[in-house]
Amino acid sequence: MSIQAPSAVVLVRPHHFRPNPLTADDNVFQVIGAETESARLAAAAYDEVTRAASALETAGIRVHLFDDESAKRPDSVFPNNWMSTHPGGHVAIYPMYAVNRRCERRWDVIDMLKNAYRVQDVIDYSGLELDDVFLEGTGAIVLDHVSRIAYVARSHRADPIALERFCTNFGYEPMVFDAVDPTGVPIYHTNVMMGIATDFALVGLDLIQSPARRAQVVDRLTAHGRTIIDLDFDQVCDFAGNAIELHAPAGRILALSQRAADTLRPDQLAIIERSCTLLPLDIPTIELAGGSVRCMIAGIHLDPRPAVVAA
Repeated sequence: MSIQAPSAVVLVRPHHFRPNPLTADDNVFQVIGAETESARLAAAAYDEVTRAASALETAGIRVHLFDDESAKRPDSVFPNNWMSTHPGGHVAIYPMYAVNRRCERRWDVIDMLKNAYRVQDVIDYSGLELDDVFLEGTGAIVLDHVSRIAYVARSHRADPIALERFCTNFGYEPMVFDAVDPTGVPIYHTNVMMGIATDFALVGLDLIQSPARRAQVVDRLTAHGRTIIDLDFDQVCDFAGNAIELHAPAGRILALSQRAADTLRPDQLAIIERSCTLLPLDIPTIELAGGSVRCMIAGIHLDPRPAVVAA
């Protein structure tokens, strides 16, 4: 087992998916105008989540699949932005930037976690929204659970006040950096350009502006023997960094989109396949919203409760 790789996940299957117009201004990975085909997109996204859940279960991952029938939550397919779970029984709930994303928080999901897993506490930061302070979960924060480091690309979706509170409460060291695309636009979520697995890390290093900070990120990521897989911007745009390592009965897997898998070079794939089996998921419709497989998956880093045996 690896503390970095959970063996259970939460997925949300939307009935009314569409790219969110309130997130388009700072998400350069989002396809503008696609929301006009809402009915077709919603049906396709529903099917993509259904197939992704089935593929994960077939691989041996425990999947908790929740349906979202509301038309008011276009981005509900990305639950990792509003919740995260942590070893020791801890759960965090986050403040969201877009007003229409704040209703994605679901207490039935939290109740499920409490019933199925050992939850000691739930720390709710969502009240910070009233002060325009935001921290969008493991979209804004990429966590190294081994070294206890929280990597964050600076943006208005990752407020330093909220980050400091999170790191203090959960015992992580913050590692903040400025990351921009080739036109100078800040990267909206860290997990688009960075994914950390047990033995390797997928990182768009050239997007980190400061050479000194870039070197510090490399030093910290490789401190425990990880190999860096350096992604170019085209690969970041194809969501190669938006992947998550999971632990299945047969070993670790790397869940990523088919588009992401197709953009990786043979030498990069060879590094991954030394420790993981690739699990490509075909989600082209969902990727129109500017997120990919990592955004869809809320990993469960909690100990399961024992099954109750009837007398």
